[in-house]
Amino acid sequence: MDDRPTVADLVEDLRERPHYVDQIRDHRRIEGRSPTYADVDLEPRLAGALSEAGIDRLYAHQAAAIEAVRDGDDVVLATPTASGKSLAYTVPAFERAMDHGGRTLYLGPQNALVADQEETLSELAHGLGFGSRVSVAQYTGRQSKSEKREIRDRGPTVLLSNPDMLHYGLLPHAHRLWEWFFESLETVVIDEVHGYRGVFGSHVALVLRRLNRICERFDSDPQYVCCSATIGNPIEHAARVTGREADAFRLVDEDTSATGPKHWLLWNPPEYGTDGSDGGGAAAASGGSGRRRSSHVETKNLFVDLVAEGFQTLAFTRARQAAERYAKESASDLRERGHHDAATSVTAYQSTLRNERRREIEAGLHDGSVRGVWSTNALELGVDVGELDAVLIDGYPGTRMSAFQQAGRAGRGDDDALVILVGGEDQLDQYLLSHPEEFWEGEPERAVCDPENEELLPDHVACAAAENWLRVDDDAHFGEGFSEVVANLTESGRLDRRETDRGIRWLHDGDGSPQHEMSLRTIERREIDLVDSRSGEVIASLSFSDALRDAHEGAIYHHQGTTYEVAELDLDRDVATLQRTWADYYTRVLHDKTITVEEDLREKSLSARPDTEIRFAEVTMRKRITGFERRDPRRGEAIGTQALDLPETTLRTKALYFTVPRDVEVEMREMGGEYGFNGGIHAAEHGMISLFPLSFLCDRGDIGGLSTPHHPHTGQSTIFVYDGYPGGVGLTESGYDEIEGLLAHTGEMIADCDCADGCPACVQSPHCGNANDPLAKDEAVRLLDSLTD
Repeated sequence: MDDRPTVADLVEDLRERPHYVDQIRDHRRIEGRSPTYADVDLEPRLAGALSEAGIDRLYAHQAAAIEAVRDGDDVVLATPTASGKSLAYTVPAFERAMDHGGRTLYLGPQNALVADQEETLSELAHGLGFGSRVSVAQYTGRQSKSEKREIRDRGPTVLLSNPDMLHYGLLPHAHRLWEWFFESLETVVIDEVHGYRGVFGSHVALVLRRLNRICERFDSDPQYVCCSATIGNPIEHAARVTGREADAFRLVDEDTSATGPKHWLLWNPPEYGTDGSDGGGAAAASGGSGRRRSSHVETKNLFVDLVAEGFQTLAFTRARQAAERYAKESASDLRERGHHDAATSVTAYQSTLRNERRREIEAGLHDGSVRGVWSTNALELGVDVGELDAVLIDGYPGTRMSAFQQAGRAGRGDDDALVILVGGEDQLDQYLLSHPEEFWEGEPERAVCDPENEELLPDHVACAAAENWLRVDDDAHFGEGFSEVVANLTESGRLDRRETDRGIRWLHDGDGSPQHEMSLRTIERREIDLVDSRSGEVIASLSFSDALRDAHEGAIYHHQGTTYEVAELDLDRDVATLQRTWADYYTRVLHDKTITVEEDLREKSLSARPDTEIRFAEVTMRKRITGFERRDPRRGEAIGTQALDLPETTLRTKALYFTVPRDVEVEMREMGGEYGFNGGIHAAEHGMISLFPLSFLCDRGDIGGLSTPHHPHTGQSTIFVYDGYPGGVGLTESGYDEIEGLLAHTGEMIADCDCADGCPACVQSPHCGNANDPLAKDEAVRLLDSLTD
């Protein structure tokens, strides 16, 4: 809009508005960049089709990746959103199909991304004209049996799918329905490879080892092309996910695409004073409480301001319910201000929308008819929505990688764009807002997965045996634990051992489908169905441990904008019955926890305290939920508690742990007595967990902890931090490797907080099973300072 202010003027206007006092913590203008091109020899028809699509020259990083694939290397292309990564695999895939019918398998993490890629590649293939031999099709679980049969009969040269369909639909039928595909497979594209981490990434890594093994049987040896956001370990992670050697990969990570200038604001909502006052001088005068105005509300206010000023704006938030709610409230606020046209062009975008509706929103962002969108991270991925005027990030998304991916949606040519990161009140958000240099200059987070997870490996080996007989040298795909896993599966009757003239072979026993007995999205098998008492319908399913936490009797549960209270949890039938409620509180469980050290795996001394060792170990965590609190969402205070009688759960996992030096324990007890000491180690544990995502791509909910004044294994006060998944997924192992930085950052974060007794910005945790009691800031800082230089 011609009459709207410039971004620089808008920033100054926001700074001066009375309800936005002192909330801009950091403001930087990032200069734009001109593109760098490189010449690439292309087949004339392909060059013509690209030209018709508006692509006359390739960026230098696209050219480098294409040449690496042509040279036979596996490739990791790690550049930001909207840098044109797709051409790095599209050009080689189309060249190989046109030349000799070579085939490509594209794997994307979400069906929406798969559908977007299918549309783009199909249009390009159509531009090649008749007889090119390039045909494109997607193959996902949303298609009917007849549609899938038609695709197999057509035999596309570029097949787009997802890891789940590779697991359920392609590999199990490799030798019956897909011979034509696997024997001519030359290229495997792993899009958004940074997203394959944790449990899901560990599963996918094992699925790809099964793919490698099937290709080996068909005498094909496809190259891998992995596309990634900027992460700290792109080659290491790509190799771990794909099962290839790290030295087989060539890294292309210099973005040479054009970027427009951006104004970045790091924005902190106002803090409530201890007297309940909101922000500014009143809050400061009454003392900080660590409680802040909701980042959702703050982002909504900014969203409405920007759309009203004529800026096409995209707001990212974490939850589907939040996207729907705040899109509705934003439209209502715009109507109240008299911006009726803008109000009708505001909507929500999230993964449960129908394909047709997502396409409408994407097209509206392109042509400008959609003026504002609230989205989950579904739009963080490579779906093409054009370039927008402004991006708002509702709460730090957990990693700098995600923050910069989301910010990459803003930018229109040479015009300034605006990005505002609105912080939440938890530790990681507040740490980065207090230390903006960490946000701008910190090392990119590392992606972590564990294909050797002993909980996952047996099921995938059983799947592999059902896909094609196993042999001794399959340990090259599944690692050192392969032979022990095969022996255990044979002993339990899941595998049959055969002696042949070619050596020993193992076959699946033929009973059932091992692929359909497991999900790639979880480790746990037992699930609890949540049933709406009014309709009798199952509205959701939770894993057993999640159900004990979130669907116990009396729990408040939110689903698709409806609030429920759990009336009954029947563990004999694995059913929770929910009734609708108008309750205006939320619930949080209380629990008791113990940890047994099963085996110490590694140990090392701290630089600042050679007498203190950090250990990495296999442990068993036992937890019993003892009750729950009802809490006021406005004041964050408990308004009642209730006891529960639920079964104990056990978790065999990996952990790092260390003991408190005895001289430091004496000092901590002198500072605050028994309460101060117990609160200090508890606060240090919370702080360490909260900052794990500073170094690794994870959520703090992926990590658990325990602090105890005496542990029988060590005979001393001990702090444990453990992986929250059976077998571990590599997070605490990586934390063990970088423990000194983690301890130092944690001490700095707690010390810098100006609250009196501990708050959500430093040591309180929403996951604490002890109601955040005891907690002692000063004692935690003394401990952490003693362990670091």
